[in-house]
Amino acid sequence: MRLVVTGGGTGGHIFPALAFAREAQRRVPGTEVLYIGSARGLETGIVEKAGFPFFAIEISGFRRQLSWENVKTVWRFLKGVHAAKRTLRAFSPDVVLGTGGYVAGPVVFAASRLGIPTVIHEQNVVPGLTNRFLARFADLVAVSFPGTEAAFPRARRVVVTGNPRATEVASADGEKGRRLLGVPADKRLILVVGGSRGARPINEAMLGALDRLGRRGDLHVVYVTGEVHYKTVRAAAGDRVPPNVTLLPFLYDMPDVLAGADLFVGRAGATTLAEITALGVPSVLIPSPYVTNNHQEKNARRLEAEGAAVVLREAELTPERLAETVLALCANPERLLAMRAAARRLGIPDAAARLWTAVEALLAERGRKR
Repeated sequence: MRLVVTGGGTGGHIFPALAFAREAQRRVPGTEVLYIGSARGLETGIVEKAGFPFFAIEISGFRRQLSWENVKTVWRFLKGVHAAKRTLRAFSPDVVLGTGGYVAGPVVFAASRLGIPTVIHEQNVVPGLTNRFLARFADLVAVSFPGTEAAFPRARRVVVTGNPRATEVASADGEKGRRLLGVPADKRLILVVGGSRGARPINEAMLGALDRLGRRGDLHVVYVTGEVHYKTVRAAAGDRVPPNVTLLPFLYDMPDVLAGADLFVGRAGATTLAEITALGVPSVLIPSPYVTNNHQEKNARRLEAEGAAVVLREAELTPERLAETVLALCANPERLLAMRAAARRLGIPDAAARLWTAVEALLAERGRKR
């Protein structure tokens, strides 16, 4: 089998694509995978490190105002379609999967023009611009949340599969994660993460909340600042880091530590939500207000409505509010248990398998699977 996956710009688009590629190789040994992305996106390094062949095309997103830059973007899109067609003809894939981001646009569009079976996957509650555009051309649209189907009225077929990334963390070992960081079994583990690059507002709130959290001997806080912010946070904290707080720039064993957490505090990106729901981890979500269509808050509100999360908007985030929210939840074990159960109900740990089943059915219909 030959598979092309495309998507980029952020890890939220890249990791689901890689998760599905690995699922395809597990299902059909010998599957050849080609990842098409942008040379400027995060995908360049991530995909190469994952061991998949990578082909780059030049593309950029539209600006919201009329501008000469948008004219150049249209030109780059057309060039991208041409480059994608040439690459697709040479690779001859059985199916193309797009997971969003600007680069997926010309690739999936080119595949549809060439008659290659095409699938797009939407990770967020509210679809991005690229997937909205591609839905009318794709043979299949897969979504992560029930209810998102309504956002694709012109799609040929829509299925709820969940986020493939969930499958890769569903088997994480929480006891191993705790042992790695030396977290005692009798303490509640609070995992605070601002994302791989960190988030200044979360770091500022955490710095102010350290003293109050440090006074709770029944808690252990693992606080991941992000590599960009670590030195600044470390210097600002000085000798005020309590013994029950582990301060880290980055966490390489995130799934195992997350699996061992009693409460997660962080952003509400699609990959994060796929992971915490697959593992059934209660959360305090602080959506980034700097994303397209405010999609992180909409993601977070979905979990809040189901009782799996508490949402704190960045505009109302203070050290006092953060500490009070975390401590109140930790003082209410019954609520944490209810939140854990709600998160599990939302989780789809077999998402990669569900997406594979949908793709396999599409290929059977089209008679393309080798």
